[in-house]
Amino acid sequence: MKKSLLLFLVALTLVLSGCIERREFITIATASAGGTYYPIGVGLGNLWTEILVEDNVKGTGQSSAGSVENIQLLKNEEAKVAILQGLIGAQAYEGRGGNFEGRPYKDLRSISMLWSNVEHFVLMDKEIDTGTISDIDGKSFSVGPQASGTEQSTIVIMEGLGLTKKDITPEYLGYDDTISAMRDGRLDGGSLPAGVPVSSIMDMAASGVKASVLDVTDEQLDSINSIFNTWFRFVIPAGTYTGIDKEINTIAQPNFLATTAEMDADLVYKLTKAIYENLDKVHQIHNSATEIQLESALNGLPTPLHIGAYKYFVEAGLDIPEHLVPPEAAEGQQ
Repeated sequence: MKKSLLLFLVALTLVLSGCIERREFITIATASAGGTYYPIGVGLGNLWTEILVEDNVKGTGQSSAGSVENIQLLKNEEAKVAILQGLIGAQAYEGRGGNFEGRPYKDLRSISMLWSNVEHFVLMDKEIDTGTISDIDGKSFSVGPQASGTEQSTIVIMEGLGLTKKDITPEYLGYDDTISAMRDGRLDGGSLPAGVPVSSIMDMAASGVKASVLDVTDEQLDSINSIFNTWFRFVIPAGTYTGIDKEINTIAQPNFLATTAEMDADLVYKLTKAIYENLDKVHQIHNSATEIQLESALNGLPTPLHIGAYKYFVEAGLDIPEHLVPPEAAEGQQ
């Protein structure tokens, strides 16, 4: 009887170990727990775990230092999926600018745009001439904290305007400090990219600071994208901010879901499909997640799609721009 029990326990152990081996763990690199990346990453992990239960998928959000570290986590195979800022993804893929100069990461792949990081260039009304972002020339202007994603994106945008930090009096302030300095008359303006609405800009308007959010022209957008092609048109509706009763024609870059070319194509197909065929659940994850829509899934993506995501979007009827077609798709057609 003891022998039979022992054989049963051995068989049970083998069965259980087989189940464990078949489980597909998806670690999603995000950012600090206090931001938007983390709750959306956790939410997507929970969604995949729920929807792909028959595929034994277990999704887990992982906090990190943000986009730059997330690239390294993907490279080191410490995360299978990551949320990245569009510009950081572009710099990593192309190997120029920021932390990636001379080290292109050509295996980086996009899965989907998630939500928009909307550019808000604010400037005191008395300093406005054309009403566009070129008006920051010669002004005291906060480009964001040093070494932040805000600073990096602001510098690229300025480069698209033919400007450098030498053309302004740069400050390196956070969002609330930028508005405080403007209110005190110590600063003309600043760059505050974020999802709409930005709380510090709502505070700016509510506290009577005489300032506006500047427009971006089509020509300026094209010039900026000639440096890194990751921005797209974004219109902030009139009335979003108190005292600004007209549409604001600005631009945005994506916060996007990324992986590597080595990720299994069938698995990425299922992950992508789970998102877009369960949008009611996705939109409950976070306010910013309500922006996840099929029609905007390709906006501003800086790297080719993963072949699995590409397959899903083709089936869903999206027109895939040439620069987003993965090399693997072309190879499969030969």
